[in-house]
Amino acid sequence: MQLSLSIPALLFPAISLTMLAYNARYLAIAALIRQLHKQFEETSAQPLKQQINQLRKRLGIIKNMQATAIISFLLAAVTMFLIYVEVNVWANIVFGISLVFLVISLILSLLEVQLSTKALGIQLKNMEN
Repeated sequence: MQLSLSIPALLFPAISLTMLAYNARYLAIAALIRQLHKQFEETSAQPLKQQINQLRKRLGIIKNMQATAIISFLLAAVTMFLIYVEVNVWANIVFGISLVFLVISLILSLLEVQLSTKALGIQLKNMEN
């Protein structure tokens, strides 16, 4: 396959939008953690401990989502440089690795959404009781 500058350049807006979405999720969870921390200091309730543990897991996943997306972004930029200096074999390899990191990031995002949905289900169940 002949890789041109426009192919890895297509990843730039996609990865940028992905990073914005990940950052929004991070900020929402950070705000929730701060809120739960305040509640936990007041009550020390067991359900809050469970929520905090779930949020810790989600925060770790989001950190890894962001890291893999950033690596993908950097590798796409390296690919463009390699195409520019006409090192096409390495450009193809680096671009493939960039795509792998993007896929990993998206899989982590799916896992985080699953955890988020599960946590919301637990909260709804607690409210029903």
